[in-house]
Amino acid sequence: MGQRWMLALLCFVAFLLGLLELFFLPLRLDGIVLPKLGDAPFPVTVVVAVITTPLVVRATAKVVRPSFSVIPLLVWVLVVLGMGMTGPGGDLVLVQDWRALLLIGGGALPGALALGGGLGTAAAKAAKGGNGG
Repeated sequence: MGQRWMLALLCFVAFLLGLLELFFLPLRLDGIVLPKLGDAPFPVTVVVAVITTPLVVRATAKVVRPSFSVIPLLVWVLVVLGMGMTGPGGDLVLVQDWRALLLIGGGALPGALALGGGLGTAAAKAAKGGNGG
């Protein structure tokens, strides 16, 4: 029963991270939220996605089960794409430029690499344990 709650908690964390990274993606150095430095785009949430998505996937593999570690990654991808394309009130939240590609690639690719590493480690442990070693 505890593993189900942990999986639900990690999926909720992935959901919140996806929302925050999506909604703060359009930040600019325009003096409103961030300092004024030439009105340049500042996609700091891409860095957050690169760091946190694999952490959530690895935590799921350790705490719950490696085969379930795909679920938080799918939650993150569905939130970013779903809310980005059909946001609140039907608005398009995902910015239509290079920052969107960076966010999707920066979150999904490291998460998928962590997923593959966790599944590969689990398969290696199962094979080693199955051979009596």
